[in-house]
This record gives sequence, structure tokens and C-alpha cells, in this order.
Amino acid sequence: MKNSLTFKLILLFFLSGCIGASTSGVFGTGVSIALDPRSLGTQIDDGIMDKSLDAKLLATNKNYLLDVKTKVLDGRIIITGTVDTPEEKLKITKLAWETKGARSVKNDLKIKEEFNFQQSAKDVLITSQLRSAMIFNKQIKAVNYNIDTYKKVIYVYGIAHSEEEKKEIFNEAKSILDVEDVILSIFLVNDLRVKKD
Repeated sequence: MKNSLTFKLILLFFLSGCIGASTSGVFGTGVSIALDPRSLGTQIDDGIMDKSLDAKLLATNKNYLLDVKTKVLDGRIIITGTVDTPEEKLKITKLAWETKGARSVKNDLKIKEEFNFQQSAKDVLITSQLRSAMIFNKQIKAVNYNIDTYKKVIYVYGIAHSEEEKKEIFNEAKSILDVEDVILSIFLVNDLRVKKD
């Protein structure tokens, strides 16, 4: 009984963030809505989808709260993080597709391996270097992107205002020492269903 009540409280707290997520945008707290090229309605829909999928994942396995990250951009779901087995990866993909409003699902989950502090530190350094480069590059609106690095492979998610901005991000990422690959999940503003006027 007590475990059930605790779980419900955690779930309620988790879902109560829907309003906050829509006001700060999918890109994190403190980011102005004005910088997000999606319409306010699309931002709210994406925030609701994201929280709905997070709730499903939490109900499936509490470890997913820390190990699995989700982003929703214009109805497109992007999943990163780590899981123990390939079966879990497939199960999470299925849950994402079952989320109301999902237009596509990109599953970049990795299967867990033994923890390697040196590799993790290198990944954090690569992410920091790319974030800094994007902030100082005037052709990139850095607040529109999320960056994850796993085993020297950089994953960048977000919305670009032009093809040139997308190329700039790729070039900045490729120029970082020790990067083995760059995977972009970047949508152009013109590809959004509904955008600001």
C-alpha cells in the first residue's frame, strides 16, 4: 500500500511538470518560448507527449527515469540513454509509437556495458566543447539544441533555422578532437507542421 502511494505521488509530481515544460520549451528550463520556432500549441502538444511517454516508461521500469531520456519535437520522438537488453530497446520503441500524436520515433538507446569512468569523462568533455563552440558561433542558435555524447559519438537534437545552420553544427562537432561520429536529428523550421508567423 505504501509503495503504491509513493509511486502515485512520484507519478503525479512527474506529470505536474506538463505546464512548466510548455512554458520553458522542450529544450530545458529557462529557455524563452520566443526562441523556439514552433507554435505555442505545438510546444504544448510536444510537452504533453513527452510527459506521457515518460510516465509510461516510469510505470514500466523505475530505472528508466534515470537511464532513458526522451525528446519530442513536432510530434517526432527521439530516445537516448542506456538499457540492459535489446528486448528493452524494442519495448521502449513500441511504447513511443503508442504515444498519441507520435509522427516518428528515433531510438538511439545503447545497450549497457561495464561503466568506464575515463570514457564517461571524455564524453562529458566532448559535449562541453561542442556546447561552447555552438554558443560562440554566431550562425548557430545554441538554445535550440540538445547534445548527448556516448562513446565519442555525438548526438545533436533540435530545430535549425536553415540548412546552413545545420551544416555549421555538423562542422563544429566534427572538428572536436577524438569524435568518432556525429549523428544529427535536426529538423528545419520549414519542415515543422505549425510554426510561428
